[in-house]
Amino acid sequence: MAKFVPVGTHTALVTPFCADGRLNVDVPALKKLVEQQIAGGVDGLVACGTTGETATLEQHEYELVVGTVVAQAAGRVPVIAGVGSNSTAQTLATTRRACELGVDGVLVVTPYYNKPSQAGMIQHFLLVADASSTPVVLYNVPGRTGVNLLPATVAQLAKHPNVIALKEAAGSLEQVQETIRLTDFNFAVLSGDDALCVPTYAVGGRGVISVVSNVAPAHTSSLWRHYAAGDAQAAARAQVALLPLIKILFSEPNPQPAKMAMHLLGLMQPGCRLPLTEATGATRTALEVALRDLSLLA
Repeated sequence: MAKFVPVGTHTALVTPFCADGRLNVDVPALKKLVEQQIAGGVDGLVACGTTGETATLEQHEYELVVGTVVAQAAGRVPVIAGVGSNSTAQTLATTRRACELGVDGVLVVTPYYNKPSQAGMIQHFLLVADASSTPVVLYNVPGRTGVNLLPATVAQLAKHPNVIALKEAAGSLEQVQETIRLTDFNFAVLSGDDALCVPTYAVGGRGVISVVSNVAPAHTSSLWRHYAAGDAQAAARAQVALLPLIKILFSEPNPQPAKMAMHLLGLMQPGCRLPLTEATGATRTALEVALRDLSLLA
């Protein structure tokens, strides 16, 4: 049933908005972003995840963003669409629509706010896996959702033939290792924390769904390429070199700093939709320094 397994560097794309007072989706900037990512060597794209401010998109905008990314990627890299919500019925409907739009996989976050039990999450994810015509990537980010998808639960869900990967953003290498142990290295665990990419690779992780790769795709994708080629030292050096930028990108609510960084690089306007705001002047200044240190900004 599964068509692919996400391995390597996948960018959790921001959604560019126009500086038109209404913050409409900036389709030309989105297309430019897709091209920049592919040129930077990423292995896949994630449209309409948390970084894409999906919670503020209307249905027609969601379809516009996902459809644009699929069309612009044109099969050169796989496209995964975020489909999760705190409603199982809504998640199922979004999953079916994303599949109709031609995505290669769907990213399903744990239901947020209503804080379901492990048993509730199992039922939720299994229904999505049954409904999806493309592979399912689980997404665990307790800091945003208020619930933690435990390794034993992931191992149970991984028995479903359509559940092929986990984006793990609990911030715990111990939890990453326990999940890999319980799935016997037969399941793709992806880092959901940019600062833990190489440490996750070192214990059996197979890639990352990244925020920093929006800004520095070539640098971020080099982490996986070095490690996969057997040069762990080069991967470690590249990881450490990215750390200052990573820290700034998460010094304010994501994706405020990422959008400001990409504005500095001439890729898009820096605006976010409320309740998020444009990054502060202090963050802009810090980003300019970090981007120059990585030779991304003249």
